Amino acid sequence: MSLTYRKAGVNIAVGEEVVERIKGNVRSTFTRNVLADIGSFGAFYRASFPGIKDPVLVSSVDGVGTKLKIASAMKRFDTVGQDLVNHCINDIAVCGATPLFFMDYFAAGKLSSDVAEGVIGGFIKACRQNSCSLIGGETAEMPGLYRGDDFDLAGTIVGVVERKKIIDGKKIRSGDVLVGLPSTGLHTNGYSLARKIFIPRFSLGKYRSELGTTIGDALLAVHRSYLKPIRKLLSADIIHGMSHITGGGIVGNTKRVVPKGLRISVDWNSWSRPPLFSLIQELGKVPEKDMRRTFNLGIGMIFVVSQAKASSVLRLLKQLNEKPVVIGIVEKG
Repeated sequence: MSLTYRKAGVNIAVGEEVVERIKGNVRSTFTRNVLADIGSFGAFYRASFPGIKDPVLVSSVDGVGTKLKIASAMKRFDTVGQDLVNHCINDIAVCGATPLFFMDYFAAGKLSSDVAEGVIGGFIKACRQNSCSLIGGETAEMPGLYRGDDFDLAGTIVGVVERKKIIDGKKIRSGDVLVGLPSTGLHTNGYSLARKIFIPRFSLGKYRSELGTTIGDALLAVHRSYLKPIRKLLSADIIHGMSHITGGGIVGNTKRVVPKGLRISVDWNSWSRPPLFSLIQELGKVPEKDMRRTFNLGIGMIFVVSQAKASSVLRLLKQLNEKPVVIGIVEKG
């Protein structure tokens, strides 16, 4: 019996179909700096940054984790595409960078053109919303590595910042204030624990009155982009440091930008914890220490600013219809 690549589990035609289906929408994210179309061996981006005298490229790579299992169970795939782009953008935006382009890696046990199109559609939507170009990616079918319909995502973002405008926390001083912005749910962290608590005890389609939606919809809420409020505050030149709250929680992430000799003191009662986190803690009997280390607990972004500028920061953020809250201070320690 003859053996073909398709019989071995890899269908090249499906991959080609995906590329043809997404080409037009991917092009809609291109700026004048994108010099090559989808399908080239390499992606070309012209390094021209008007108004930036000493440009520094800032890059980051990340994934979505086991939130993908929720997406598969719910058969909704565009949200995780948005999650990945927004997560990556937040990671470089807190350094003061403006996103330039994004590239993805999509790997599956059995490639489905509908699933791939949904995920990439999410990439496209988030790239458009953040004025970022989707300039390339890789779609791989690997039945020997992934089981059945399992798939994984990774993304790389590249941005640019004026060297003297890099935000690295060096300006942070004792007495500075921590201003938090709300998250839109779990974002992309803590899903292994959340899944252990909810599945199989509850159907993801079960409506919960305290959530105002189904468990699945609450868990799939899109990891929001904070680029707009970040740009607003950067233009005012009043930020000492920024922290994107991902795995490790509020303290674990914020201490990464705080200079030695200083520490943060968080008032954990200064904001109302969203019902999803309370439900997770109650059903799973999760210790408070674990909750704080695993989840964002309703705060997805933190700005570190001087006490004298805190009122200005709150005012500027409220102009964008944000709901900022002072959640703590920086102390010696």
